[in-house]
Amino acid sequence: MKIATYNVNGINARLPVLLRWLKETSPDVVCLQELKAPQEKFPEQAIEEAGYQAIWHGQKSWNGVAILARNVKPEEVRRELPGDPEDTHSRYLEASINGILVGCLYLPNGNPAPGPKFDYKLHWFDRLTAHAAELLASEKPVVLAGDFNVMPTELDVYKPERWLDDALFRPETRAAYQKLLAQGWTDALRKVYPNEVIYTFWDYFRNAFGRNAGLRIDHLLLSPQLENRLKGAGVDREVRGWEKSSDHAPVWIELGD
Repeated sequence: MKIATYNVNGINARLPVLLRWLKETSPDVVCLQELKAPQEKFPEQAIEEAGYQAIWHGQKSWNGVAILARNVKPEEVRRELPGDPEDTHSRYLEASINGILVGCLYLPNGNPAPGPKFDYKLHWFDRLTAHAAELLASEKPVVLAGDFNVMPTELDVYKPERWLDDALFRPETRAAYQKLLAQGWTDALRKVYPNEVIYTFWDYFRNAFGRNAGLRIDHLLLSPQLENRLKGAGVDREVRGWEKSSDHAPVWIELGD
């Protein structure tokens, strides 16, 4: 079973890229972030013609998350993160697919930091951690996949000294990520490639992709029930170089039976 996460940075603007990638790689499950489209503007027909059924939580102009599954309908479990009924951002979606619970998330950026946006990011992280603990307590096989907007270590960022004050790399953000992992989650990409420089995002500016000046901010976390089923992981880096592509590349894992 191949599960992927991809921040598409505007699903309608990047639809040709998304459809090409789906056709060439055939993942079984895909978590999408930053749809940047209201609920009624999701390209459901094009996705279905590509062989996928979808559930999505759209939002006009920004945010938005979706879960796609090949030849099967994702069974929606929830479409918001518990803990703040006044939070209107479309950032979390959860579904059951072939016996696996998949949480698709788009964690807040948090810049500028410090400030209200950074406070919101950390509060959202706290809510995610609390919900993740409940998911672990269920003892179900779970994948938390998405754009976490955190570089966990210096290995995950090009020239880390330049990012010390950024909300994605501040000590509070990295500590929140480590607190989440400490519950018992496995960072799948790091499990497979513990010491390699691997990025999932390259800015559009200053030829960042050409210079490989990237960040690793898109992650797939596995519950203990799935850790031993992890057979492979990777980043489809070449997709970032396609015309009119997102500034993120798809990240994927392969699970055995």
